[in-house]
Amino acid sequence: MTAHVGVSYGGVRATDDVSLSVQRGEIVGLIGPNGAGKTSLVDAWCGFVAHDGTVEVNGHDVTGRPPHRRARAGLARTWQTVELIDDLTLAQNCAVAAPHADAAHLAATLERVGLGGRGGRRPGELSLGQRKLGGVARAVVAGAAVVVLDEPAAGLDPTEIEALASVVESLAAEGLGIVLIEHDTALVFRLCSRVVVLVGGRVLTDGTPEEVRADGEVIAAYLGTAR
Repeated sequence: MTAHVGVSYGGVRATDDVSLSVQRGEIVGLIGPNGAGKTSLVDAWCGFVAHDGTVEVNGHDVTGRPPHRRARAGLARTWQTVELIDDLTLAQNCAVAAPHADAAHLAATLERVGLGGRGGRRPGELSLGQRKLGGVARAVVAGAAVVVLDEPAAGLDPTEIEALASVVESLAAEGLGIVLIEHDTALVFRLCSRVVVLVGGRVLTDGTPEEVRADGEVIAAYLGTAR
């Protein structure tokens, strides 16, 4: 995915010409303080809010397309709140995103995210960590090329975070491009080869974890309070 977008709400600029790219097999972190514009950016990429600029997925320009067309092109996302349908099983939740998938494919997708054998369970029967992984499964089940994970570690205990980290690394190893939006900076610096810092709707820096950690402006604007 290659995106260069800006978002405005009623004349107020939420993000200003933010450029970000992620290649297959790459994990890119997107961090910044609350109100930096991270969610607005994701909503723009995925077609949930109007934006200026362009979004390209798998070499296809999806600018102006609705969310389901962008998803069909290979761009998927998770949500800060899990958003699974309580009355459906995990497998059925995945089938909502991939209605033509057979049972074997649904089961294999759940296996990919560490939920093998749990396809018949409903969200209320699962831990928060398992529900979040269920959200990841639903995002990737239709063959996404890029998935945006929006604060997937929020509310998880250390064991659940380790399970999540393992899944993220495994999906990237399969060739999936991943954008990881997360306040757990230790997790971001551990998993990501590149980190983009967003402050006030603008990119403050884009570099390796080592470069970002050592950046005085980043420390002053965000890391000094996020640690």
